[in-house]
Amino acid sequence: MTSPALPSLVVVGSANVDVTAFVERLPTAGETVAGGRLSRDLGGKGANQAVAAAKLGGKVRMVGAVGDDADGSWTREEMKRAGVDVADLRTVDDATGTALIVVDADAENQIAVCPGANDHVSLDGVTFGADEAVLMQLEIALAVVEDVVASAEGFIALNAAPAQPLPEALLRRVDLFIVNETERELMPELAEAELVAVTYGAAGAALYRRGEEIARADGVPAEAVNTVGAGDAFCAALVLALRAGHAPADALAAACAVGSAAVSHLSSQPPFEHLSRYLPVA
Repeated sequence: MTSPALPSLVVVGSANVDVTAFVERLPTAGETVAGGRLSRDLGGKGANQAVAAAKLGGKVRMVGAVGDDADGSWTREEMKRAGVDVADLRTVDDATGTALIVVDADAENQIAVCPGANDHVSLDGVTFGADEAVLMQLEIALAVVEDVVASAEGFIALNAAPAQPLPEALLRRVDLFIVNETERELMPELAEAELVAVTYGAAGAALYRRGEEIARADGVPAEAVNTVGAGDAFCAALVLALRAGHAPADALAAACAVGSAAVSHLSSQPPFEHLSRYLPVA
């Protein structure tokens, strides 16, 4: 059976190489923990969201930047292999972004990020169609996010992470903010936003319109092995589901199911089925 077509999505954001050490427990300050297992994967919130959206069945293009190095070439090829259009992924004279990650046996993590090429993300030569949704994060310069908000005509979603004060123009123009419960507490201005999705980890997620809850979905139980890319998968699924016309509660439920599938996989960019497989059965 042919799966239904999903909306077009432009992801504007970061692309990193994730170098991850899986260990029994996280080290304390100054401590060395031995016996780890090393993994090297494509990462960065932008790349994670773009790849997840493509694997879920969306038509996706990525606006970002990588370095003129082996990691940049590898990142570009990995995203193309996942089905992402990388024509607007620039190559710049800086190192490709890198995230150094440590994950323990309970899937808790520590992350240090070296942004490198992500500091050079630009909209030079980039245009947005009125029928394209745009998904961004705050791992790139806020000025780039503001440029997108000023130029894109269609639906705009912002995964407001890492948390920081948001300009009034963003609060007025962005159609959907996506944050976790900690980020929501750090950005009280979101109470006035049109639509805010808040994730609560294993407890699920809720959707608020100008501070009033309009939908809620339970978390989907899973044996967590790596939580690094789960939030990004949630973002991709939620935007696609809402833009495809699904009811807010169904879109939230699908996004929670996709996030649960993500934590069950060691990679920050796990495999997914078509989004329709995660929607609640009528």
